[in-house]
Amino acid sequence: MTAMFSEPFQHLTARHAAWGAEQLETFNEFLPTGDWTADLARCTYRQAGRELRISLLGTFDTNERSWLWSWANPGLQGTPVVAAAEQVRQYGQTHGLAEFADAFLDLSGHDDPRRAAETLAFTAMGVLGAPGYLGVQANPDARAYLVPDDPQVPWAEPNAITLPRVLLTGVQLLGGSARRVVEGYFAHHDLPLRRAADRISAGLPNGGTVDVLFDELDRIASVDVNSGEPATA
Repeated sequence: MTAMFSEPFQHLTARHAAWGAEQLETFNEFLPTGDWTADLARCTYRQAGRELRISLLGTFDTNERSWLWSWANPGLQGTPVVAAAEQVRQYGQTHGLAEFADAFLDLSGHDDPRRAAETLAFTAMGVLGAPGYLGVQANPDARAYLVPDDPQVPWAEPNAITLPRVLLTGVQLLGGSARRVVEGYFAHHDLPLRRAADRISAGLPNGGTVDVLFDELDRIASVDVNSGEPATA
């Protein structure tokens, strides 16, 4: 991730990286591809016949390469559709994160402003514990970012087979501290964990365990999963 975001914000994004990537995969599999429409007054989004309750996080101006949080949009202030963005704002104020607390963000200094906008939405998804996010082309000059708030959307569950890939993917998304990514993943799934100098171990929902070992550069050296299933003859 570009260094234009503050270090505390980068650390926060890392904590949500593996869980967020896993949950987005589940969300994208759930949502059928096709044409979409949104009714912000009703807080609804419809794609290929499937309707979801949503909130609007913000918009990215593709010409100005800037981000506006929905709670600061004069036409939407105080309406139900900005509820999630208001929660993000409160989190930013409480934790001193300008990326969440400031109404307007100039992203033109980022190496990839579009990716920076996606990072804002992705990290907001993590803070909210939302089951996904959507980025759609609202008009020729702007993309809108929304989060679902709907019980229809399934939740990803830790899987002994895919877990190594999930953790490694989360680390590769951002670089930086692999330990922070791993701890964040286990925290999102509320898994009991043990910390040691060179590893983090956690219990899995099915009774299995996972040991994540780190090298001296805080990279993942190995992911050892015991599925907890009895061996077959």
